[in-house]
Amino acid sequence: MAEKKAIVKQLQGITFAGKSDSNHWIMMDGSPTFGGSAGGASPKELVLMGLGGCTASDVISILTKKRAPVRNLEIRLTAQVSDGHPQVFTDVHIEYVVFGDGVKEADVARAIELSTTKYCAVSAMLSPAMNLTHSHKIISSESTGGN
Repeated sequence: MAEKKAIVKQLQGITFAGKSDSNHWIMMDGSPTFGGSAGGASPKELVLMGLGGCTASDVISILTKKRAPVRNLEIRLTAQVSDGHPQVFTDVHIEYVVFGDGVKEADVARAIELSTTKYCAVSAMLSPAMNLTHSHKIISSESTGGN
């Protein structure tokens, strides 16, 4: 079994810098209401972005292998947060927006299925704790007026 490590260092108040095995530092912070300076994403926001980044990496990799003519990919995540503490994500909807001419619906659906059921480790870790749903749309230059 592989081992991963990370370190989080307090800079001031609830402003922290963290890095893991990739050796890239990221900033984490909170709002001034809670002692932060709003100088970085909150840890909870990073969880949401991590989910988006994980599944985006899978989907674009799979579509590239299928030689799908993808021009760009956006992952739009919407999370519902519980009212009581701890204020956890209860539901997350992932919308995959694929830009490109001639991208096949079946290829996009299959790439999403593989990511959400087999490859995305973040999704696998989060799905027991919350309801994850997804949808997708393909936007061609015809549907955007050539933009």
